[in-house]
Amino acid sequence: MKLRYLPLLLLAAFGVTLAADLNYPLDAPAPDGRRPGGTLTQEFQAPHIAAEENKDMRRERNYPEQPPTIPHTIVGYQVDRFGNRCLTCHSRANSASSQAPMISITHYMDRDGQPLAAMSPRRYFCTQCHVTQAEVKPLVENSFKNIDRLLQEEANPAGRH
Repeated sequence: MKLRYLPLLLLAAFGVTLAADLNYPLDAPAPDGRRPGGTLTQEFQAPHIAAEENKDMRRERNYPEQPPTIPHTIVGYQVDRFGNRCLTCHSRANSASSQAPMISITHYMDRDGQPLAAMSPRRYFCTQCHVTQAEVKPLVENSFKNIDRLLQEEANPAGRH
């Protein structure tokens, strides 16, 4: 046996030993995370993916520099090295005729903040930062407060108006 496989072999043996030490049977109920019930060896049908919102309304941003969310469906949009469907409406040249918001001037800057004549290649793939939304029931309770609300509560402590 070659020595280079020894660490992997030791790691596998350690994992089996650890599982045996914890007395964790493979048919025990799954952890109560996002996977409901069943056992670790059972397979369940994946839940349906919710439809994307298609309201074409801008959402409030929760923090400075947050990329805006996409307020419409992008199902079937091509965004790859061969084309970017988003630019059909949101490019500098097309935004006036389409009445869509023009992409930010930051997308026309290089990594040193110098302006470019064309869109920066590192900003070309829109869905790296911008995402669509779906109206779904939250998986966990959310007590997030945006900065405006925090500042308002700080200015008016204990419900003082």
